[in-house]
Amino acid sequence: MAIVDITDQTFATEVENPEAGTVLVDFWAPWCGPCKMLAPILEEIDGEIGNKLKIAKVNVDNNPESAGRFGVMSIPTLMVFKNGEMVAKMTGLQPKEQLLEWVNEYL
Repeated sequence: MAIVDITDQTFATEVENPEAGTVLVDFWAPWCGPCKMLAPILEEIDGEIGNKLKIAKVNVDNNPESAGRFGVMSIPTLMVFKNGEMVAKMTGLQPKEQLLEWVNEYL
């Protein structure tokens, strides 16, 4: 499954919909160095477990409403949503192994 770009307008449908399954949301910005380093890691994770997990990206500069609703203060911030509810939150760049371990708890 490909990584999806989400906007304030599509957030509810793509993420908070109980039928969306398990969604990993990456709150990021183009000027953020750690966010740029995280992008290829998320691509790899998508390649490995994308059939069990939907990965979505929210550009906080263009979508301040979603970032504000979930109290995103620093980026990158990752959140796991399961059946439309936020179940976990992590801030900062993490190694791939740690991210996989964290996400697997919710699959």
